[in-house]
Amino acid sequence: MTGSLDVRRAADRAVTRAPWLTSRHSFSFNDYYDPDNTHHGLLLVNNDDVVEPAAGFDTHPHRDAEIVTWVLSGELTHRDSLGNSGVIRPGLAQRMSAGTGVRHSERNESATEPVHFVQMWIMPDTSGRTPGYQQQQIGDALAGGGLVTVASGSDPGAAIAIGNAGATLYAGRLQPGDSVELPDARYVHLFVAIGRVDLEGAGELDAGDAVRLTGGGGQRVRAETPAEILIWQMHAALGG
Repeated sequence: MTGSLDVRRAADRAVTRAPWLTSRHSFSFNDYYDPDNTHHGLLLVNNDDVVEPAAGFDTHPHRDAEIVTWVLSGELTHRDSLGNSGVIRPGLAQRMSAGTGVRHSERNESATEPVHFVQMWIMPDTSGRTPGYQQQQIGDALAGGGLVTVASGSDPGAAIAIGNAGATLYAGRLQPGDSVELPDARYVHLFVAIGRVDLEGAGELDAGDAVRLTGGGGQRVRAETPAEILIWQMHAALGG
């Protein structure tokens, strides 16, 4: 267990608010720009979003990004210009590869319930990829209490594939007392999506808190309450 550890608290994130949206940004995004906070490793976006009922993101374009969406509660409906559509629920791994260009919408079609989700963007290791879409249910695997490999560019056992061989995303749905070990990598990003955990060397982390590790890993994460965590293991960084 070596390297540096940087705790980022939930309350310190930038927030975008609209009548239908509350979006909290771990990194620079849209109108929020901080030159010292643009990414960690290969992770460019980690947005924690709540979309109100009967609302959402209308059709808009993306290119050259691997976009992974992880729903915490409610349902998010995806439609894109490739003809793909799907309803993303808790426990469903979903990825859209923007590649050479794709247009999509993400809407909460419930009339009564908000949807809460985390959206993460990883840059592909080569530009100009063919756009694509993939989703896979992994709720049963999450119920086991350990880390589940959600998305990876190198692990064939991952639920979904992403276009960067240097990045892997794990999720853990933990009960009080459960613990997991952070992977060892050049860059690791831990995000507490739900609940409260204790991280060896950092102490208590609440929902919305994140930890950026550089040049290390191996710390234990222990759930203090029912919790859900998202962990990126990255062997490279943007720009080299």
